[in-house]
Amino acid sequence: MRKKQQYAVIGLGRFGSSVANELINLGYEVLGIDRNEKIIEEAGERLTHSIIGDTTDEEVLKAIGIRNFDCVIVAIGDDIEASIMTTILLKDLGVPKVVAKALSELHGKVLHKMGVDRIIFPEREMGARVANQIVSPNLLDYIELSKDYTIAELSATKKIAGRSLKDLDTRARHGCSIVAINNKHDIVIAPTADSVIEEGNIMVVIGTNEQIDKFESVINN
Repeated sequence: MRKKQQYAVIGLGRFGSSVANELINLGYEVLGIDRNEKIIEEAGERLTHSIIGDTTDEEVLKAIGIRNFDCVIVAIGDDIEASIMTTILLKDLGVPKVVAKALSELHGKVLHKMGVDRIIFPEREMGARVANQIVSPNLLDYIELSKDYTIAELSATKKIAGRSLKDLDTRARHGCSIVAINNKHDIVIAPTADSVIEEGNIMVVIGTNEQIDKFESVINN
């Protein structure tokens, strides 16, 4: 059985809290880190773990065991220096995946040069959407239709390349449906059973969150 990934969110302001809460809702363990004691007290009721800490201090990060987390989200609110220092330390300590919030276009360029795996501009992206994309490497975008139902864009992997929708039979096997395919040439709306998926095609899938998660797990393993 695949180990459930563990996440750490540094900075629990509005955006960081939104990401952390959605990761919890998705069933993942989340460590929240913030300098503000009051914020940590409030977050402690929702998150798996929460601690007060200055993440610009390498020793603090080592004591937390930050390199053991699969992904760390740097969501520091309005302190660019703290964001950059924290990100440098996370990269130096070997954190497998670092996602960082950018406070400006210039900040985003700096984060890009530092090798951040994903840069988020929170004024453009909702925390819930970011959380879903972080945990699902093949999920390009999603729209929540209701509490349970979602339309998602998934990138087709090599595992299903060359197979038709009839072969995949996602409706019967996973409960979700592929309602469109975006290939290099055009977008096929309401594809037929004979439509063939190629690696890198963008599949627009509709179903419950659980059904889409199940389908994504299958095409990744």
